Amino acid sequence: MSTVFDDRPCELGEGPLWHPERQQLFWFDIVGKRLMTREDEEQHSWDFPEHVSAAGWIDHDTLLIASETGLWRFDLPTGTRELLAPLEADNPITRSNDGRADPWGGFWIGTMGKQAEPGAGSIYRYWQGELRRLVPDVTISNAICFTPDRSCAYFSDTRTRQVMRWNLSAKTGWPKGDPDVFLDLRNEGLNPDGAVVDVDGNIWIAQWGVGRVAVYGSDGRFLKATSFHADHTSCPAFGGKDLDTLFCTTAREGLSVTAIETQPSHGMTFAAVNVGQGQAEHRVIL
Repeated sequence: MSTVFDDRPCELGEGPLWHPERQQLFWFDIVGKRLMTREDEEQHSWDFPEHVSAAGWIDHDTLLIASETGLWRFDLPTGTRELLAPLEADNPITRSNDGRADPWGGFWIGTMGKQAEPGAGSIYRYWQGELRRLVPDVTISNAICFTPDRSCAYFSDTRTRQVMRWNLSAKTGWPKGDPDVFLDLRNEGLNPDGAVVDVDGNIWIAQWGVGRVAVYGSDGRFLKATSFHADHTSCPAFGGKDLDTLFCTTAREGLSVTAIETQPSHGMTFAAVNVGQGQAEHRVIL
């Protein structure tokens, strides 16, 4: 059963990150241009001059944050940031979206059009100071996550209603060959959003519009789903002391005023305890 973890509604909640050293959840309201967190019962946030959407942890006090113009080193105590690499900074149409650190200390980040313009986005990897485009012509980048055995990555263009799987080099983490279709949700009409892989290699995928995170085995079989009191579930993350709490961001974007008035928990951030066992998020190595 899920409960509200944080009652501040996001227009577009995304990018939850459980910081393993701080034992603290961070997440974003992309439309609100802010990074959000809680320390025990205290709510905190940082405002930005542009859209921000995803993060990885560098050390106890430092995050890598993806924005619409770049990848940034962000200092939590002071709220200051330093540019690491431009990210489509010369393209005013796009912004960052889903992203996650990989097991080699790299960071994968997807972009998309601010109005979901068809094919406007891409998926990149940042590693050892290089930002390399991996997938062009993406409409809504999502579901970036990695298996515990480091053998492959997952990603999705939500528009296609498919989740792709890509083999990775054991030495460097760069993709090998072409990705293949891991999960095809077109017949079910489901929209894959953010995703995370648990310790057993199962993938937990937020499904936009149906208020749940669905779990699929490494063979693509549907296993179960965890429901949340918000239609637009956007991204899950495992956290808590034992990594057995499933957090999930949600959104109000695209919902009517009546829907929000009827169910004010739309856009809030949720937690479900003892539903699975997650992996610790990988450190970004600069």
